[in-house]
Amino acid sequence: MSNWTLLRHSRCCLSRFKTQRFQKNAPLGSTFSTSDEAQADNEIPVQAAPPPVQVQLTESSGRGVFATRRISAGELLHTAKPLVSYPSLSTIQSVCYFCLKKVKNSAVDQSPSVAFCSEKCEEQAKSFLGVEGKADWVDFNDYCRSHGLKYPLLVKRFACMVLSGATSADLLDILQPAMLSPRMISEMEEGFDILKSAFKVAKFPDEKMAFLTKQWYTGILARIRINAFRIECAGGLYEDLLQAAAASVEAEGAVGNAVYMLPSFYNHDCDPNTHIIWIESADAKVMALRDVEEGEELRICYIDASMDRDARQTFLSQGFGFHCTCLRCMSGD
Repeated sequence: MSNWTLLRHSRCCLSRFKTQRFQKNAPLGSTFSTSDEAQADNEIPVQAAPPPVQVQLTESSGRGVFATRRISAGELLHTAKPLVSYPSLSTIQSVCYFCLKKVKNSAVDQSPSVAFCSEKCEEQAKSFLGVEGKADWVDFNDYCRSHGLKYPLLVKRFACMVLSGATSADLLDILQPAMLSPRMISEMEEGFDILKSAFKVAKFPDEKMAFLTKQWYTGILARIRINAFRIECAGGLYEDLLQAAAASVEAEGAVGNAVYMLPSFYNHDCDPNTHIIWIESADAKVMALRDVEEGEELRICYIDASMDRDARQTFLSQGFGFHCTCLRCMSGD
């Protein structure tokens, strides 16, 4: 079976960032590693090696990610924690409100509206939950639900993180924004008004909300539109990551959306050599689908790669604003 038939990766971003090499000190809010993070209680933690990738200019696609050494098929290149994430409204009571891991009924928090998979996640969620809990989000959630919107929910969480002091309002400025038409901006403004009203009714001081302008809201939403990943978690842990990639297709189910740093630098290819998977939570795992030589660009597939060429071209053009010239498309496949 071909790679593109096997994979149905629903990535929702187009990376065009400035050149940056990722070393041991990862950007704020991101975690990268080339080995499992968990350590046994009796083991001495070992600092993870930097991932074998480098972000640099490509000849035709802006920025891209390149291998700094030979990479073997099935190799885990790095992991990444989201800068911001949010569960789908349909799964909000069945997944962890922080890491998006599916939870059992017994694990549901005492709150009637959200759930956590562990005390650790509940503790980490305090960075935004304390702010979020002070406002009434019925109108905002109804607005998102009735319009079929998911990205404003990420803006809402990010705004709560900023208000809590957990992060800065310009954290996502490095992301390339989508091109917005006047109609799109007008539609975004409605969401902004509802969001700001919720904070005002909750009596947050004006000085704390100084960052929350219409320009900030539309700018953040424009960045999230093309840099957010749809999270589809595999049902459990797998020893072999290639099998996990296949399992993530068969057990597909979107539990939410998230924005990352390094994963958003990967360019598109309809016959990718790299794949991003989620096993149980929103922590992204980037793995090689086949052997990659040093200096070769690492690419993922933004869409359902099993579609025919015309369908892929239409989807990429309308959804991401570019015409794909990968070898598979150029060959007419």
